[in-house]
Order: sequence, then C-alpha cells, then structure tokens
Amino acid sequence: MTMETTTLLIIGGGPGGYVAAIRAGQLGIKTVLVEGGQLGGTCLNVGCIPSKALIHAAEEFHKATHYAGEGGAESALGIRTAAPSIDITRTVAWKEGIVKRLTGGVGALLKKNGVQVVRGWARILDGKTVEVTGAEGGGTGAANDAGGQTTRIRCEHLLLATGSEAVELPFLPFGGNVVSATEALSPETLPGHLVVVGAGYIGLELGTAYRKLGARVTVVEAAGRVLPAYDDELARPVAARLRALGVDLHLESSVLGLSEDGKSVRMKNGGGEEVAIDADRVLVAVGRRPRTSGFGLESLMLDMNGRAVRIDNQCRTSMRNVWAIGDLTGEPMLAHRAMAQGEMVAEIIAGKRRHFMPAAIPAVCFTDPEVVVVGLTPQDAAKQGLDCISASFPYAANGRAMTIEGTEGFVRVVARKDNHLIVGWQAVGSAVAELSTAFVQSIELGAQLEDIGGTIHAHPTLGEAVQEAALRALGHALHI
Repeated sequence: MTMETTTLLIIGGGPGGYVAAIRAGQLGIKTVLVEGGQLGGTCLNVGCIPSKALIHAAEEFHKATHYAGEGGAESALGIRTAAPSIDITRTVAWKEGIVKRLTGGVGALLKKNGVQVVRGWARILDGKTVEVTGAEGGGTGAANDAGGQTTRIRCEHLLLATGSEAVELPFLPFGGNVVSATEALSPETLPGHLVVVGAGYIGLELGTAYRKLGARVTVVEAAGRVLPAYDDELARPVAARLRALGVDLHLESSVLGLSEDGKSVRMKNGGGEEVAIDADRVLVAVGRRPRTSGFGLESLMLDMNGRAVRIDNQCRTSMRNVWAIGDLTGEPMLAHRAMAQGEMVAEIIAGKRRHFMPAAIPAVCFTDPEVVVVGLTPQDAAKQGLDCISASFPYAANGRAMTIEGTEGFVRVVARKDNHLIVGWQAVGSAVAELSTAFVQSIELGAQLEDIGGTIHAHPTLGEAVQEAALRALGHALHI
C-alpha cells in the first residue's frame, strides 16, 4: 500500500468533479481526482453527449427517409432521394469517436493544470482519508493508473462528486433485453420493437431517436401525459409529434413485468385491463437517483435529504471540509449545475467568497420538438404568490421557423406585473435549446420586459420570438 497526501481529494470525474479539479489546479491547489471509470462521467460517456449524437444521427436518417417519399409522401422542398439505409455499427462508432475526443480533452486539461488523476475505486475511511483500489488496465492519457494496488490518500478537503445511477424497477431488472439508457446508447442492432417505460425526457429522447431510426416504439407512462414534470402547454406539441411519428403511447398505464418467456411486457392499461405487449427490447427510463453506495459514504454519517446528501449554499455537507456537488445532492440533476458547483467549491477552498445562488438554472429536453424551461412558469409564480403577466409568441409567426419547417411551438415569457422584471422563460419548438442562454442571461442580469423588447434582434432568426414574446407581454407585439 502506498500513502499520499493532498489538499483537495475529489471522488468522481464527471462534469462536477473534473471542473472542480481543473479550477483547483488553476488556483494552485494540490489536487487528486479519483475515477474508477472513464473521465467525463455519465454525461460525456453514456448520457448528455452520446444521446445528442444519436438523436442527431436519427434525425438525419429520418430526413433522408422523408425525402425518399416514405409511404408515398412528397417532400414540400422538392427533394427526392433513393431509399436510405443505416449501418448502426458505424453510427455508434461515430458517436464513440466524439466521446473519446471529449474525454481525452478532459484528461489533457487535468494534466495541463497539474491535477493528479488516480484511476481506481475509492472507499472513504473517514473525512480525511480515502483508500483507492486501482483499476486494472484502462487509462485516459492523463491518468496515473494505480495498476491494481491500493493507495491511501490523506486530504484537507474531500469533495464528493459521485453522480447518479439509473433507477431499476424490482419487477423489471436490467439484463438481457431489459436495458437502461447506457445500453440503449450503444446498440449492436436495432430492435424491431422497443418498449420504453417512462415518458420523461430520457425515455422520450431515446424513444424518438429509435423511432426515427426505423424501430417500432411503444411508450408506457403512469401519468396522464408525456413529460409529466412539465406543464401541459409545453408537453402537448411533443405528444402530437410522437403520434405523428407513429409512436404508440399508453398513458395512465403501469408495467407489471416481463412475460415468462421474456418476449413481451405485461402491463395494466388506463382501463385497468392487463395486456401484453410484444417487445424485442425494453428501455427502463423511470428516473435517476444519487449514487450513494459502494464507496463508504455511510462512514461519514452525513445529514441527508432522502437519498441525497444535504448541502448548504456553498456545497458544504454537515462534516467540516467535506463537500458534495452534482447529482449526489439531488435535483436538479443537471451537468451544468454540477459544473458551476464544482468551480465554486474550488474557489472557496482557494479563499474566495462564493455562494451558489443562481437566479435560474436552465433545463432542456432534446425531444422533438425541443423543450426549454428557465426560471418560473406561470404556475410556479402563482404558487409563490407573485402577481405576474405572461405572454407567448408562436413559432408559426416566425419567418425563420417557417424556412426550417419548424413552425410548431412557441416562446413564453413570465414577468412581474409591477416592475416587469423577468422571472421565467419557457419554449417548445425546433432548436429552442439554443435560446436557453439568452433566457438565463436575461434573468441572471435582472432584465425587464422593456430591455428584451428594446434590444434589436437579428432577422430572420428564431431569437426574434424572444423579443416578440416580451413585446406581446407589454401589449404591442409587432408580428401577431
């Protein structure tokens, strides 16, 4: 066993952990990062990045199929192509190439900033001591591969960034043809029929992608509509698009398990009837939970919020100099939240005065169409007792949306009635994810409706819908 000491020890090399390590290195803090898998965590390896790559590939294939006149349809653009085909093995290899470039870049940045990366599995002994059992083989180009030996590391500050894991249903355990998003993102073959359990953003993103790749897709959801965490106005265009794509939706339905032969899913539908749905593959996407087991977290006896580690607005836990960030601390489980928290913790350890008090954190669903929520919805504002005005501008009245055949959807603004301070934005439509930066900046900078309405927006762009929504809230939209 080897012994080491450091100022900051980080467990977990996902977005939160690696950003904290890079910033700590920049600030001259001696830092060790422990990661048992690949740098980049769920987000870079089996989440955000690969899912968006697969979604893009599926969309391109779907367009080509459309232009080939699928079902005798004619393209309004006058484009005709031969019937396309897809080599899913090459698609997955392309996606893996993107992942490799990004994770390699993370490794290079860690090395550049003097961070020591220890490849292995950590176990907490106490708030100052961690034991790492080295992972055999692997390596990231910037890692110190522990090579199977055990290393004990003493630290002044311990940062927990272990992320989250997919929720497994006891009556539908992972294995065989029952998969999580991780396996769904690296398919060796495309299933004839994919059954998706859960109509949240993960299930719908991947279900839509598989449908566009040519699989038959059925979605089973216990709630009465898709995207139950979002308001109905935002979810409605997504549901309509799913039906237009031919996705079968079973709402107010519950999965009971697999049939004895494992070839179908047993389900109780909204009418209370028990039915069976044939399935070549089943994607369980019912949520994620903080990863709290397997690394000795219980030895610290930290205060918890359910399964999540409780933190204050500086990401401090109930134990002095033990910090926690990202999915481990509960909702919202978003990579960009973890990144911002990690950067802040490094700066606090370096002596800077920081608190994690963002005015808003954007959430994006890369469904078809995309959905963005930033700040308060009209319903949220009402619950908080705020007297607000809200206004929507439809994509159908936006020239750029017309030119990209994306007229479904709208941009909505929520602002205080007394001073017109903007407190929220929501949008659904083509490429609205790219508007999220403008939304969150306006709230963070304390913009009023007049600020957005009086800002000259480039024409023709989707961003004009942002200006028009603000103008409409003021009572004088120009293009509707």
